[in-house]
Amino acid sequence: MTFLTVETAAGVATVVIDRPPANAVNPELIEEFLEVVPKLSEDPAVRCIVLTGVGRFFIAGADIAVMRDLSLDNHVKMRRWIEVQRLLELAPKPVVAALNGHALGGGAELSLACDLRIAAASASFGFPEMQLGLFPGAGGSQRLPRLLGLHRAKLLMIEGRRLTAAEAFNLGLVDEVVPDDEFAEVVAVRAGELAAKPTATIGLLKTSMLEGAPLDMDGAMAVEWAAVQRVIASEDAAEGLQSFLDKRKPEFRGR
Repeated sequence: MTFLTVETAAGVATVVIDRPPANAVNPELIEEFLEVVPKLSEDPAVRCIVLTGVGRFFIAGADIAVMRDLSLDNHVKMRRWIEVQRLLELAPKPVVAALNGHALGGGAELSLACDLRIAAASASFGFPEMQLGLFPGAGGSQRLPRLLGLHRAKLLMIEGRRLTAAEAFNLGLVDEVVPDDEFAEVVAVRAGELAAKPTATIGLLKTSMLEGAPLDMDGAMAVEWAAVQRVIASEDAAEGLQSFLDKRKPEFRGR
């Protein structure tokens, strides 16, 4: 069964998650993501990737019926969710999490690996795993402290409280909250704006920052310089500089 559909228009590939009733994560959904994301990352016609869900859910989290199997083998399969997140995090183009509805547990974790998080006003955000005797063990316990700081992230995961979209915005967990009836339009506009940017440069910036973050300053500067050398050799850099001299709008091609 296919749980993901991809709709591509004007350089934007929208991945729609449709696994009723709550878009919960199971091994089959993970495998689909692992097949779809690399193809979109490698496709030069795709300049921006958008992830969104169907109905009231973005992703409700892991499928509890699957998680009840506490065998190590089962949880190794489910933990491949971190591979999906890493693919998105390192994608050589911008990735948007369009939180159409509730982003909980694994859904919240997935969104943290994206470059832009836009939430519908009716959406919610949270890590309820503690209520099940678990904790966010597919990236959440590591990415959330890097975003919020150790103390605030720890408390949020211990309490397991579900946040409204507005509360998530105030904490910096989402970047924008829009009325439900404007959500699709705003996501399309933001994705179109990102797709028009020098996406190859965005990819190099992402990689440079992610690789440099855990290093000391000298090591990080070396990573940055390696990326700069690739940027200045790109067509988009040449186009951006020439368009400035020509006093015209640049036409970036993502290469």
